[in-house]
Amino acid sequence: MTKSELIERVSEAAKLTKGKAELVVGTIFGAMTEAMVRGEGIEIRGFGSFTVRQYKSYEGRNPRTGGSVHVKPKRLPFFKVGKELRARVNLSTAPLVEDAEDAEVPERKAAAPKPAAAPPASAKPRPAPKLREEHLSEDEI
Repeated sequence: MTKSELIERVSEAAKLTKGKAELVVGTIFGAMTEAMVRGEGIEIRGFGSFTVRQYKSYEGRNPRTGGSVHVKPKRLPFFKVGKELRARVNLSTAPLVEDAEDAEVPERKAAAPKPAAAPPASAKPRPAPKLREEHLSEDEI
């Protein structure tokens, strides 16, 4: 769903003009953004919570050259899904949109995929990621 689709839904549900619905959606997003800029968290019961995570500086690798690159410390937003939303999405039978080209999004055009860069000869192969299984009880669903 895009922001314009959300504005359309708010307009229809609250019987507002699109201009007023756009103001409502913009105000909500603005308030959320300002709170996170101040380092505050946002909790929407049943939906999820937004927090700001602090990351220290580190030495990374340039994927093209394999050379070492200094990455500055940063603060990034993080979303943790709520139990109710997780359960509703998990129980949904709606088909997943696998590819952006298959989705019908008239406002945006999918960018052409970038060719994958060959890893440098000095790069070590990455180990396969460890998989973890979550077991949900009937109370959590």
